[in-house]
Amino acid sequence: MAHILIVDDSRTEVKFMKLILEREGYETSEAYNGEDGIEKAKALQPDLILMDIIMPGKFNGYQATRYLTNHPKTKFIPIVIVSTLNTPNDQAWGGMMGAIGYLPKPFKEKQLLETVQQYLNI
Repeated sequence: MAHILIVDDSRTEVKFMKLILEREGYETSEAYNGEDGIEKAKALQPDLILMDIIMPGKFNGYQATRYLTNHPKTKFIPIVIVSTLNTPNDQAWGGMMGAIGYLPKPFKEKQLLETVQQYLNI
């Protein structure tokens, strides 16, 4: 089954997504800031990354996405932004940084699963 890296500073959000995804048979890993997300993406080579935007540290989600989509080891990993920021500008900015999709928070279990399946089947 596919491996999904969840990058979000909210432990509650991470637990919620892990519960849903693991129940469906996905393997998951987590990171709680952009720097850790970058390192885990390079080391683990997941099939998909779910990336929050607002995180503490050197890299927010947009910056981490841009880094990963430009790095030779990770540029082919699809990244979906998962965030409470949900204006057209936020979505456009995510696309400009290299994300292939955008899932606004809060979301329902079905929306998460549909999004994951959509971007794993590209």
